Amino acid sequence: MAKCAICEKGAHFGNNVSHSHRRSNKMWKSNVKSVKVKVDGVPQKMYVCTSCLKSGKVERA
Repeated sequence: MAKCAICEKGAHFGNNVSHSHRRSNKMWKSNVKSVKVKVDGVPQKMYVCTSCLKSGKVERA
């Protein structure tokens, strides 16, 4: 699973707990997209989460 290049956000792990309290593994995936971003004026492809895109922490190419 990809991680955000800006905030290092990635997948989180935990347990599904049923009504009878049996547990199984669960994974929450963060909303990470592969986008073209300007880095020092040069367009590069990197993985960025949508919260970083929305807040304007990166400039799209």
